[in-house]
Amino acid sequence: MPHDLVLRGGRVIDPESGTDAVRDVAIDGDTVVAVSTDELNGREVLDVRGLVVAPGFIDLHSHCDDIPGQRLQVLDGVTTTLELEAGVHPVAAAYDRAAAEGRPVNYGFSTCWAAARLNVLAGVPTTGSAHDVIGNMGVPEWQREAGQGQVDRILALLEDDLAAGALGIGILVGYAPRVGPDEYVAVAGLAARHGVPTYTHARELVEQDPDTPIDGAEEIVRAAGETGAHMHYCHVNSTSLRHVDRVHALVERARANGATVTTEAYPYGTGMTGIGAAFLAPEVLHRRDIGPSAIQHLATGRRMADEAELRRMRSSNEGDWVLVHLLDESDPSARAVLQRALVFPDTAVASDAASPIWRTTAYDPMRWPLPPDAVTHPRTAGTFARTLRVLVRETGALNIAEAVRRASLVPAQIVASVAPAMARKGRLHPGADADVVVFDPETVTDRATYTDTTRPSTGFRHVLVNGRAVVRDGELDETALPGRPVRA
Repeated sequence: MPHDLVLRGGRVIDPESGTDAVRDVAIDGDTVVAVSTDELNGREVLDVRGLVVAPGFIDLHSHCDDIPGQRLQVLDGVTTTLELEAGVHPVAAAYDRAAAEGRPVNYGFSTCWAAARLNVLAGVPTTGSAHDVIGNMGVPEWQREAGQGQVDRILALLEDDLAAGALGIGILVGYAPRVGPDEYVAVAGLAARHGVPTYTHARELVEQDPDTPIDGAEEIVRAAGETGAHMHYCHVNSTSLRHVDRVHALVERARANGATVTTEAYPYGTGMTGIGAAFLAPEVLHRRDIGPSAIQHLATGRRMADEAELRRMRSSNEGDWVLVHLLDESDPSARAVLQRALVFPDTAVASDAASPIWRTTAYDPMRWPLPPDAVTHPRTAGTFARTLRVLVRETGALNIAEAVRRASLVPAQIVASVAPAMARKGRLHPGADADVVVFDPETVTDRATYTDTTRPSTGFRHVLVNGRAVVRDGELDETALPGRPVRA
């Protein structure tokens, strides 16, 4: 009997088995059923000779919880986006909303320590949206010390979400940098008891703030050692900056002593966050060797002129997104820092993507292409293509098989302990989910820039999600919403 679909004659890369050879791949329904040196028969056959056929990329760190943002990501080779660093609360609301609206890629959520804290300490209602935190990060009450009873209530909210299928606990401690370290260890202990990972945006390093309650990197590895929890270190590049080698050495020592500490990074020197973030207060910008002009309001494109303007914007527009220009990508030493962050052993590629902002055009989740006034960070559209372009084709820092592994199998393994479905993703062998990306290794490239932020990547010829072609011959199928939830 012919298979539903055969991908014929491509260079098949399966990071789990080590396969890197010309093969035919057969798909029936939502499953890969054969990878063969023999020519396979299919009701539909796609000639992919000269192209790489790989597992779909898994983005551990995406704040794109809508169709427009995820369309940009699927055109970058992504088949699963997970909101883990921040998370949401309650997770049931987020899963229900995504299922009702449909998604072009698979999706999943951790529970959100910051949202639980906002609820308990500041009385902020939580809706299962990332905006719960972004829109309220400047509220002072949630950043203060909590009493034991309050900590217990925060942990109870997180535990409710774990019971509802959350993929671990997102801990934005970098946004509340004076919270006591004991609370952080208590959250890690909860994760350890439930056998789920935590995903941390680290607080300040001691080099950045000598008065920090605890060094941000030391805090993560300490919690791993004390509790046995799997501690995932989010975007090491943007929180460590030029101290990344010291942070890597610490992580290596922790791993050597049996702790489970995993890492991720993205290939950009500019970050993005809410303008109300604690670490963007004018008086602390020097810790990152930047001034107000490094902060660029996303919706208007305007850079802050001085401290006075930054203070006004933080007061009146605390939930607005800003680009934070941290490392100058034209500087060879800055590029070297980014490269070291990405090539550190078993570091996952993760984007820190964000849903586009529609500045003046009325929001329409099904509109494609996006209107010219839609803006986001270019990493939303370009992280994975940029990784292939820069680290593989231009510098040779990684070979193509290793780059694919870090974009697929490595992130799948990070989440697999909590989500059994991940054991079928990030692989390309019989029995794997038919989440597949086909790309041209010679031409794949990112096109999004800081001035044209939503230009989709090119070179991704076909992208299948659960066996459905969301991208066919480089074109997005606007009707395709085959994404499924990934739950604990």
